[in-house]
Amino acid sequence: MHKSQSIQSLMQSSGVRFGTSGARGLVADMSAEVCFAYTSAFLKVIAATAGTRVALGIDLRPSSPRIAAACAAAITHAGLEVDYCGPLPTPALAFYAQEKRLPALMVTGSHIPFDRNGIKFYRPTGEITKADEAGIAAAIVALPGAGLTTALPEIDPTARRLYVERYLRFFPKNVLVGMRLGFYEHSSVARDLLREILEALGAEVISLGRTESFVPIDTEAVSDADTRQARRWAAEHGFDAILSTDGDADRPLIGDEQGNWLRGDIVGLLTARTLSTSALATPVSSNTAIEKCGAFSRVLRTRIGSPYVIEAMERLLAEGEGKVAGFEANGGFLLGSDLEKDGRPLPALPTRDAVLPMLALLASARERGIPLSRLPLDLPSRFTASDRLQAFPGEASRELLNKLAQSPSAIAELLGGEAVELNQTDGLRMTLVNGEIVHLRPSGNAPELRCYAEADSQERAEALARECLARIAQSM
Repeated sequence: MHKSQSIQSLMQSSGVRFGTSGARGLVADMSAEVCFAYTSAFLKVIAATAGTRVALGIDLRPSSPRIAAACAAAITHAGLEVDYCGPLPTPALAFYAQEKRLPALMVTGSHIPFDRNGIKFYRPTGEITKADEAGIAAAIVALPGAGLTTALPEIDPTARRLYVERYLRFFPKNVLVGMRLGFYEHSSVARDLLREILEALGAEVISLGRTESFVPIDTEAVSDADTRQARRWAAEHGFDAILSTDGDADRPLIGDEQGNWLRGDIVGLLTARTLSTSALATPVSSNTAIEKCGAFSRVLRTRIGSPYVIEAMERLLAEGEGKVAGFEANGGFLLGSDLEKDGRPLPALPTRDAVLPMLALLASARERGIPLSRLPLDLPSRFTASDRLQAFPGEASRELLNKLAQSPSAIAELLGGEAVELNQTDGLRMTLVNGEIVHLRPSGNAPELRCYAEADSQERAEALARECLARIAQSM
């Protein structure tokens, strides 16, 4: 006995809907029925045919295996084969799907709190598009009366192996010899895999902060506690760098030898320059040093979210821009072109990745014989900071941004200065007379208001973001 289920009505009743990267919702709302239905709609939209294998991976959230069991049931119900890759980084699953030309689903909530989770979808050619998301949302699927979950198959280690080999083939053997690295493992799904890569390249790796409880690390809004802890670790151990990732390891967190976390957009800029890419796609929230440094022939600014960055990279490739890459302000790096250096290949991977920027920066510092902290010193003096107000409903965010966009006096009251430029590509980005920038936008993944600030010093950028959000909180 089957019943028809509209994804649109399911979105309304469950609250599980698409954000900037996949379907997300509260764990309590991600029932077997919801996850089965979303998976069925995805398979319907991409027109998967009988006998097709579908890759499936998970992060280390407590709820991920249960959600994956419902996804697996929907895959087998559609007459397809589950290729279960187990716990692994999202980019590892994406790379495997790309190389084997398989559709794929990754059960992950990325950096959001453990009481939430999500499903990210991949076509055999890469991440689904916004048009695909709309198709899934509009789908009507048939749900069986029973069998909405199934036992997960034995783990296929191929995806993990291919991902590790990608880096060991490109970076020279022993390129990290002599480096002492701290690895803040927490509950990152890459905590064993990344150690394997780093040690294979010659680094000494010291484990820090490993836990079996899920820790929601947000690389765009690093907590004060994690900032202080990194500096204590650096002072205690004498590291050359401290590394970490968010939960599904598609966003890096890189600290220098003093334990200071590098901003994600600066990490992306340095990585792109190290790899000698010629054209970039990056969201409007990223540091303007990207254009000011003069390292790239062309830069396309996008809305926030990897689908928009990917769309812009595809446009650059279609227009013959040469070596193309993209990144987000969270540090996730997307490689749009195949690269080669000294006969060593690096295949394109147009989805957020944490490992490539880590290795690129570490190798660059080692090869140049300088500490990590010196890598950004030749960039224009533009510094960014970001913070957020949690438990801030999306509707309240939109009302606030509409008010500011229509009222110069409201902007002056909030920021203490006149705005000479407003950019509404994604949220509201306000450039002040003195050149400082404040960008406000609702999160696409959680009820949060995010603030990105840019100024001529790190201290001023941090104060600008902090003071702006404090004034907003006081006014609500």
